[in-house]
Amino acid sequence: MIHPSKQLAIDTIKRKKTNGIPTFLVHLMDIPLLEKLACVPPGTYEKEPEKTYLRYVWNIGINCLDQFIPDNPLTMTQKGFDKNTRKTATTGLKNFILDGIVIDSPESAVLHMEKYFIPSIRKAIEEFNEEQTVKSIISQENTIQEKLGETVLKSGYGYIKFPTLSYGYYGYENYFMAYLLYPDVTEKVFSLQADYAELHNRAAAKAIVEGNLPLLYRLDHDMADSRGLLVSMKSLEKMWLPHFFRSIKPVLKTGINLIWHCDGNLMELVPYLIDCGIKGFQGFQYEAGMDYAKICRMKAKDGDSLIIVAGVSVTDVLPKGTPEMVKKQMKFLVENGPETGLFLAASSSITPGTNRENVLTFIEGLKYYREHGRCQ
Repeated sequence: MIHPSKQLAIDTIKRKKTNGIPTFLVHLMDIPLLEKLACVPPGTYEKEPEKTYLRYVWNIGINCLDQFIPDNPLTMTQKGFDKNTRKTATTGLKNFILDGIVIDSPESAVLHMEKYFIPSIRKAIEEFNEEQTVKSIISQENTIQEKLGETVLKSGYGYIKFPTLSYGYYGYENYFMAYLLYPDVTEKVFSLQADYAELHNRAAAKAIVEGNLPLLYRLDHDMADSRGLLVSMKSLEKMWLPHFFRSIKPVLKTGINLIWHCDGNLMELVPYLIDCGIKGFQGFQYEAGMDYAKICRMKAKDGDSLIIVAGVSVTDVLPKGTPEMVKKQMKFLVENGPETGLFLAASSSITPGTNRENVLTFIEGLKYYREHGRCQ
């Protein structure tokens, strides 16, 4: 017998009409508030992060969770990142060294791609073990599901591969100049990433079927900022989309619903993602230009309604608004969301220092819509 909380998530994924709207992952990084909602004494989280995080998840009534990162709030202070936070290629690190190469120009990035990155992908292809990968995916997902217990559905995250923009390796400036100046090398990387992804995702498809894994998976890679796409749509159409499509084809055959995490203004890419087989979206930066109502009216390539994880804004309404604004946005998301396949959550992680009254109003709103659905 499946617990009603988990069943609500399963029925929503199947686009059945439900009495309530399920809650998707709400990742809270404010440790004192997390402890309050977990009903544990101050200081408990740092001693027992996983146990405390699980109590928080259960207490606020989450129905479905894809990314299980219980230690993540420890990476940020109550005032955000500080001077002791380790810098990376995308957070201010300058002239860093990869495999003995100083990455300080597009040419150095391309040199590293040709000398190390491309060979590493080829090696991964040669050494790929399908059986081991299938077992690893099933074990990983089942282990987390056991921790979450009977009330929370563990949906997919982290085990489906596809080509990505390599700014995480080389930094935004170096990578995007290389993308523009050396498109042949850029596409070569995309092509090889897709070659590996096809192998890996055939194994992932077997794991989904053999492990009876939930048919919901979130793909997560930032392709836009608040101004729009990080690179031109024309270049993506030529160099990235064909490789992206062939990389996900093996898992699409399982019937899994792939949803895409939206950071920034991704509107220009949305129709292309749908055409490739994406069946939903999560996140949404409305203030950056994401047209939520328009997306919710769209259909998947096969005619299904989209699965939408509608998020209350963590960059605008929750930190800067009022409780009334929180309620108003939640009502908007529900009224303009799809009739079936709708989850509610925050648009991304809720950082320390976010208005506490707004967060508590949001948590109460999630409970209200779980219990009452669209009823006013």
